[in-house]
Amino acid sequence: MSDNPTENRLVWENEEKKLDERVAEALWPGGQKAIDRLAGQNKRPIRELIQELIDPGAEFYELSRIAGFGVNYPNVEDVPCGGVATGIGKIHGNWTMIFANDSRVKAGTYFPITLKKHMRAQAIARQCGLNCVYIADSGGAFLPMQADVFPDDQHFGSMFYNMAQMSAMGLKQITLSTGGNTAGGAYIVFMACQSVMIDKLAYSFLGGPPLVKMATGEVITAEDLGGARVHTRISGGADHFCKDQAEAIVKVREILCLDKPQTVHSHRYQEAPPLTAPETVYEIMPAAVNQGINAVRFLECISDDSYFIEYKKDYAPGRGDNIVAGKIRIKGIPVGVIASNAVGIIFAEAARKATEWIVRCSQEKTPLLFVQNSPGYMVGSESEHMGIGKYGADMVRAVSCAQVPRIQLVIGPDHGAANYGMCGRAYRPHFLFSTMRARTSVMSGRSAAGVLMSIEEAKRKAMNNPMAEEEKEAFRQKMIEKYDGEAHPFYCGARLLTDRVLKFSEIRDWLGMAFEVSLLKPIGEPAFGNFRF
Repeated sequence: MSDNPTENRLVWENEEKKLDERVAEALWPGGQKAIDRLAGQNKRPIRELIQELIDPGAEFYELSRIAGFGVNYPNVEDVPCGGVATGIGKIHGNWTMIFANDSRVKAGTYFPITLKKHMRAQAIARQCGLNCVYIADSGGAFLPMQADVFPDDQHFGSMFYNMAQMSAMGLKQITLSTGGNTAGGAYIVFMACQSVMIDKLAYSFLGGPPLVKMATGEVITAEDLGGARVHTRISGGADHFCKDQAEAIVKVREILCLDKPQTVHSHRYQEAPPLTAPETVYEIMPAAVNQGINAVRFLECISDDSYFIEYKKDYAPGRGDNIVAGKIRIKGIPVGVIASNAVGIIFAEAARKATEWIVRCSQEKTPLLFVQNSPGYMVGSESEHMGIGKYGADMVRAVSCAQVPRIQLVIGPDHGAANYGMCGRAYRPHFLFSTMRARTSVMSGRSAAGVLMSIEEAKRKAMNNPMAEEEKEAFRQKMIEKYDGEAHPFYCGARLLTDRVLKFSEIRDWLGMAFEVSLLKPIGEPAFGNFRF
């Protein structure tokens, strides 16, 4: 751990200012001019609508805010916020997943990243048992990329498949149409359990007036083709007619007002703040990402009463303690923890300890938090002979089969198979959060440069054209920039490899929300695969 807390704090506060700047770009596409254009259409910004939709004083936990930057689609470099806001808030005391198309971004049309973000939110809702509210204002698929958004699984149709599946499970799908919903976008209205439309503002049709004229010769206005009066009074495609956005928000809240109150399926203690000042985390997180951390001190910054009950504390010093395991309470909820410690390299002993703890927590139906700060599993003949492959695989099996809610928090290196054993995205954690210190990639830029340099040198030597020193240095720098750039939280957040890039000061509140939401469904019985302890 760094011995310069002041330097650490300055580094991470500065990094989080960069995050604030990126978030501002995402939340205000088009600036004031775009807001004025909405006002001219009698519309308000989507986050104002969301704030009115959720309970007074409640927080909207917005997901994936920096999605869509640098995706470089044809003629479209950025899709701010992915073109859709998603997040979790309480409506009449019940946690609800909320989706809102942002018409300021390409008329709310769906790019590949928009679909990915929309369906990630649906996946969370399904996994956690949340009702869904869609604030719909979308032109449907972004037509120039139709081959990438229309025909395949996880393309446009999968949104509606998910709506149907969740509705069948008893999870309400409520749509508030606050603008035009054309072609595929129309199904957000028609697939809902109940839908609300606004007079002379909301439209929904499979083909708009230009397409109708081309296909049939009929000349008709959008209002007469698929306005709120048509669908609430003639077609029956919508259920509730409202005169403006304010009335429509009230109607959506009314639809959900008699839902059964949610239950958290866990015993819960009285919440207590950490005894360690939460801002201490800024001082104990080393400015150098590859420098080791003190995981226990970090846990003291986020846990109730700063209390950590450690498991196998004295096991295999120097090898087994590169992962610490144990229990904490977050907002009163008991949580099992697997946390990278020191430099975070996972030795066979640490993998064995982690696997045991995952299994024990699963048997006890205790949710799990994975605090990831690991560059990978240990390599070399000694580790291979000690069984790192076998015990690492057991750790991956345990993570894959654990039936309890699982949340990953990345606070440093997140490389190689450690990403797997510590419940990375492929292992379907209920939530995955990262920080500005996170670096997620197959290996660090320095390691990748070394591996690829040796390959390039061998290839050039075989061609009788050995690399000059300046060529080696240029190649090395190019590889470092590529791999470190692709590991950065901005790159990963833009591509939805994390559900939110958190500030250190936000970690405790977000984990409290995430565990509460993850425990709204009963925990099933444990079932594990082929373990060979």
